[in-house]
Amino acid sequence: MSSSKFADLLPENYGYVLFTTVGSTFVNMWMAYNVGKARKQYEVEYPDMYSPTSKTFNCIQRAHQNTLENQPTFIVLSVIGGLQYPRLTAIVGFSYLVSRVLYAKGYYTGDPSNRKWGAWGHLSMLLLLGHTISFCAHQLKWVPLDNIRSFVTIMKYQW
Repeated sequence: MSSSKFADLLPENYGYVLFTTVGSTFVNMWMAYNVGKARKQYEVEYPDMYSPTSKTFNCIQRAHQNTLENQPTFIVLSVIGGLQYPRLTAIVGFSYLVSRVLYAKGYYTGDPSNRKWGAWGHLSMLLLLGHTISFCAHQLKWVPLDNIRSFVTIMKYQW
């Protein structure tokens, strides 16, 4: 029993999902810090978003901007999908965060093609989307949860 009635309503292990979504804030802060450092190094003043002369700065800024563009989707899909699959969602979410760091590290080289280092993040987002769609379908009773549980039980014995 936790100290919160609301927390008691959440699935077991849901805290891992929340830690993963909070992790996205730390990844974002790390990227923002790198943009700030790059602004000084490449002399890009505020309010300019990009540099007319430095491709490397633009790559660093773009990595951060792209992550910001995807963060709301990541959080929504994690929070909703995690209601049905908390551990799996947390694992996939963590994989997504690692992919964002590798994406940024590749982009920071100044060669945009190196951003592919974190390309598997797209697969992570698709999996999170699948978790969310599955939760929605089960909540609307379009798919009986007992059929899924039976399938998972059978698959455990097959492996």
